[in-house]
Amino acid sequence: MPRRTARAQTFTEVINEVFLVNGELLAAGDALTAPVGLTAAQWQVLGFLEHGPSTAAELARRRGLRRQSVQETVNRLLRNGMLERSENPGDARAPLLRLTDRAWAALRQLGKAQVSWADGVAARVPRDDLETTLRTLRQLRDVLREA
Repeated sequence: MPRRTARAQTFTEVINEVFLVNGELLAAGDALTAPVGLTAAQWQVLGFLEHGPSTAAELARRRGLRRQSVQETVNRLLRNGMLERSENPGDARAPLLRLTDRAWAALRQLGKAQVSWADGVAARVPRDDLETTLRTLRQLRDVLREA
């Protein structure tokens, strides 16, 4: 097996940490959303739709998620009254998804909880470190898109 360079080894460790952090973020998201009867995955879908209606396929593509997973989440949100479908003038086979009043209320409640949680977490990490991490993750995203 070929030996990794030190840079490739460090990058592999970054990947592992990102996966671990993602798991922690999902667990924190589930804890934040539980009082309003949602999951972190459902919150992610609702948060995307805050900016306007979208199809499930577009949502999956723009968030880098599997379409089937998004569709399952959308179906649960439709069943529990958080989303509604409307006609899509661009493609009759792909309805637009819109937030309901119930979803907007949940998002307002979650917004307050998220701000408090984020302030608490961010206070424990130096701001310069957070800014460096953000720049690095954006750079990695761009490099990976090009690769």
